[in-house]
Amino acid sequence: MKPGIHPEYRPVVFRDRAADYAFLTRSTATSAKTVEWEDGNTYPVIDVEISSASHPFYTGTQRVLDTAGRVERFERRYGRGRSKP
Repeated sequence: MKPGIHPEYRPVVFRDRAADYAFLTRSTATSAKTVEWEDGNTYPVIDVEISSASHPFYTGTQRVLDTAGRVERFERRYGRGRSKP
């Protein structure tokens, strides 16, 4: 690696406020806000809108769309295979 061109890689806390969940990892992301972590050290904190703790795919609350019902409703409304005059 070339010296002096890479951003600093350091511990950062990512916090999901919707799920009241935070985790400590390493990142090059920066933030002016800080938080005191469980180990007593202070780390920069980055608030995220969604994480694995609040995303419907990971939490099991994902909705399945009824595509068959939509097709039937479209065919009822506009007819099936109408030929042009």
